[in-house]
Amino acid sequence: MVERIVVSDKLGAAGLELLRAIPGYDVQDVVGKGPEALDHALPDAVVLVVRSETKVTAAVMAQAPRLRIIARAGMGVDTIDLAEANRRKIAVLTAPGANSNSVAEFTFALLLGLVRKVPGAVASLGAGAWDRKSFEGTELRGKTLGLVGLGRVGSGVAAIARGFGMDVEAYDPNLTQHEVDPLGVTLLPLENVLRNADIVSLHAKLTPKTRHVIDDAALAAMKPGVIIVNTSRGALIDDAALVRALRSGHVAGAALDVYDPEPLAADSVLRGAPNLLLTPHLAASAKEAQTRVAIEIAEAVRAALLNGDLSAAVNRTEIDAA
Repeated sequence: MVERIVVSDKLGAAGLELLRAIPGYDVQDVVGKGPEALDHALPDAVVLVVRSETKVTAAVMAQAPRLRIIARAGMGVDTIDLAEANRRKIAVLTAPGANSNSVAEFTFALLLGLVRKVPGAVASLGAGAWDRKSFEGTELRGKTLGLVGLGRVGSGVAAIARGFGMDVEAYDPNLTQHEVDPLGVTLLPLENVLRNADIVSLHAKLTPKTRHVIDDAALAAMKPGVIIVNTSRGALIDDAALVRALRSGHVAGAALDVYDPEPLAADSVLRGAPNLLLTPHLAASAKEAQTRVAIEIAEAVRAALLNGDLSAAVNRTEIDAA
């Protein structure tokens, strides 16, 4: 019987090459071939390699009775039914470190675009105007950056912010002040971070507790004129609440690269909101990051299949439980 590794979302060539070199396993790449191709491949799948496009629901897993590994080329697993994976003892592997630098850099690209009003200035000049007065911006030096989440990406953002001369505060219940001292970051409760920040940048995992962590109440607690950036997960923000705050002027501007759901719907309340910069989930889309994430997840799959190494599994405790 075929031992098949099914790749359903685009993976870098280096990663595919590593997967194809795993002895005893056939790699079937169904990217761009439609849902029928995935349905046809799943019954023989031992490994399913995805990114954020494929939603690995219980129904999808039910089509793959031999599935042992779901490999997410990236770090978010909100598109995977973890409860069902745990129930079936399917290891969910991730590549959390591969694209963190790319996402951190893109976070600052969005932030700089907002505070220096770059998109509007580009559009104005392209339309034939020469309007300098309307696009006066603000500097980042001396401003307070509030981070919600201080994992790999949040830490990278903090390092960049310190280079800009910003003060950095963060909320992350999984860390201690001693652990973050080398970053020059002050850990505070969430309400303090939101109250003090000139800019709020989101880098938290999506959990039941963090869903809509930025809602009407959170926004009201922020400084008038605050700026918000989200390159983490769209559902961290209540979209309708954000639009209300933008329209009132309480939030001076926001930049979003992630949405709930994706792709962003044509009739989304976000479209047409003032002072809102939207990009189509590009933060990890750098050549170097794509190569790193493909290699990292392929190596994790190889280690799991050949050596039983599940160190890259986010649910290792659950699947090891009796």
